[in-house]
Amino acid sequence: MKKIILVLTLFLSISAINAQAKKPTIMVVPSDVWCNQRGYMLEYNNQGSIVKVPDYKTALQENSNLLIAISKINELMAARGFPLKNLESALKSLESESAEDAMLSSKTSGASVAESPIDKLKKTAKADIIMQITWNVNTMGPKHSVTFNLQGLDAYTDKQIAGASGTGSELIGSNLPVMLETAVLSHMDNFNTQLMNHFDDMFANGREIILRLKKWDSFKGDFETEYGGDELGNQIDNWVKNNTVKGRYSATDTTENMMLFEQVRIPLYDSTGKAIDAKGWAKGLQKYLKDTYKIDSKLMTKGLGQASIIVGEK
Repeated sequence: MKKIILVLTLFLSISAINAQAKKPTIMVVPSDVWCNQRGYMLEYNNQGSIVKVPDYKTALQENSNLLIAISKINELMAARGFPLKNLESALKSLESESAEDAMLSSKTSGASVAESPIDKLKKTAKADIIMQITWNVNTMGPKHSVTFNLQGLDAYTDKQIAGASGTGSELIGSNLPVMLETAVLSHMDNFNTQLMNHFDDMFANGREIILRLKKWDSFKGDFETEYGGDELGNQIDNWVKNNTVKGRYSATDTTENMMLFEQVRIPLYDSTGKAIDAKGWAKGLQKYLKDTYKIDSKLMTKGLGQASIIVGEK
C-alpha cells in the first residue's frame, strides 16, 4: 500500500511539473509560396529596393479556405497544449498601432532603418515560433486528398527548427478540414517533439539573437578609444559576455567603427517571467554605456531577434 501511495505521489509531482512547464507560443501563417501562387503579395520599398512580402490581410479577407486551414492547425496544436497567437488578431493590433513611427531615425542626422511589414508583425504578435503552412488539394475523379508542408521557424532567427510534409489518404466527398486533419495528424506529434526540443534547448542555452554596434560620424571616439582603462570595444565585449546565458556568443567582426555579435544567447524571460526580445536585452547595454561612460546611443531593432546600437547620439 505504501508503495502504491509513493508511486501515485511521484506521478502527481511529475504531472504538476509538466503542467507548469512553459511551451513555445505559435502563430500559424500561410507560406510565402502559398500567398504568391494565389496573388496575395505586397510590395514595399526597403531603402531603395522593392521587396515582395505576403499580404496576409487580403488573403484572410478573400480566401475562406485559409481561415479554415489556420483554424484546423490551431485546433490540432491547442489539443496538444501549445499556446497560440491568432494571425488575424495580430494584424488588427498592428493596424491599431499604425500611428506609430513608420521608421526609426536619428534626431540629429535623420539616418534611418526601415522595417519590413513581416518584422513589424512579429514584434506585435511576439510568438516564439512562426508555423508556415502550404497545402494543395489533389483531385482524382471523385476522390480528393491534400498535400501539405509545415515549417516551424524560430521567429527570432528565421531558422527552420521543425518540419513535416506528406499527402493524406484519398477521400470521397470530404471537406478541407477533414482532409487536412487526415494528412497532418500522423505527423503532428513528431513535429511538436521537434518544436519542444528546440524550446528546451533555448531554456538551457538561451534564445539566439544578433547584435550590431556602429558609430555616428559625429561621435569623437570609436570602439578602439579607451574608456575606464580599456578600449570601448573590449568593455562592450565584456558586457555581452557577462549578460549572455553561459557566456555564449560569437564576436564575428570587430573594427574601430563597427562590431557584430552573432549567435548571442539571451535569457527567455526576466526575473518577473516576462519574455525578453533583442530590444529588451539590448536596452541593458544602452543603459550601461550611458551610465558608465556617458555615451548616448540609439537603439534600433528588426523584428524580435536583431538589435542595432549606434553610439554617439540619439
